[in-house]
Amino acid sequence: MKLKKLGALLLSASLMMTALTACGSKPAANDTAEDTKGADSAATDTAADDEENYETGDASLDNPLNQDEIGENELLVVSFGTSYNDSRRETIGAIETAMQKAFPDYSVRRGFTSQIIIDHVNKRDGEKIDNVTEALDRAVANGVKNLVVQPTHLMNGLEYTDLKNELAGYSDSFEKIALGEPLLTSDDDFQKVMNAIVAATIEYDDGETAICFMGHGTEADSNSVYTKMQETLTAAGHKNYFVGTVEATPSLDDVIAAVKESGFKKVVLRPLMIVAGDHANNDMAGDEDGSWKTEFEKAGFEVTTVVEGLGGLTDIQNLFVAHAQAAVDSLK
Repeated sequence: MKLKKLGALLLSASLMMTALTACGSKPAANDTAEDTKGADSAATDTAADDEENYETGDASLDNPLNQDEIGENELLVVSFGTSYNDSRRETIGAIETAMQKAFPDYSVRRGFTSQIIIDHVNKRDGEKIDNVTEALDRAVANGVKNLVVQPTHLMNGLEYTDLKNELAGYSDSFEKIALGEPLLTSDDDFQKVMNAIVAATIEYDDGETAICFMGHGTEADSNSVYTKMQETLTAAGHKNYFVGTVEATPSLDDVIAAVKESGFKKVVLRPLMIVAGDHANNDMAGDEDGSWKTEFEKAGFEVTTVVEGLGGLTDIQNLFVAHAQAAVDSLK
């Protein structure tokens, strides 16, 4: 697909820029979008201006949370990011709002790991979002003493490790630092996420429709979260629910084969990602050959797409809040 080719070029450019800036005093922000793409989006989320012929929403409605006057306690919410303005506000923004309500003694701030997305949103919309290094330096400059970092990662994989390593470089900059866990960490997390996605698709659960969730996928061992989510759904009796990935296993072909074998004729597609960015809009719901929508239609299925990120679900927001609460409690 054209966007994937564009994404590959952007990713290559990103890696070159990372190499060029690696000599700085602080580590460069991770913009290769490895595991976080499974929660959020991919580098193709930042299509060039001349290729971006779609509407992403009003950026002015989004709060980048890059203000100073932080105070002694900060809760930094770290996301891969997305250039889809409405989705950014309705998912990442909603999680940040839930954090501020849950932790009134903490100033909530935002940090994105994708420099490509940060630059694209700034160039296109004039909105400045801090990368992780900038957010941490802002916290230091504001005299923050207690720092809690809560990622919106789906899994504990390569990007989560990168974040952990960057925080280690600031161990002497704060009195206390705590890092919250990704969304899918414990067995209880899988149960709660399963309940959330089943509740979010209950209107389609008529016994005649296959409900398919599309994750990103990763080459890392953490890709096993998708198989585990499938096993969790099946064990709970949700045998019309299927989980696949864009760039790993289970693949689209695997999902189509499983749905065929189960005898369903109708399919609902929804992203298993925190935001509904490029992957959700194009790789899942797009009209080009190769998208999940078109491939299911070619296979003879009646297809409905739901382009909504997990971050918009209250139960998912509450689970991130619970992980942040555990991190806050660890500071005591």
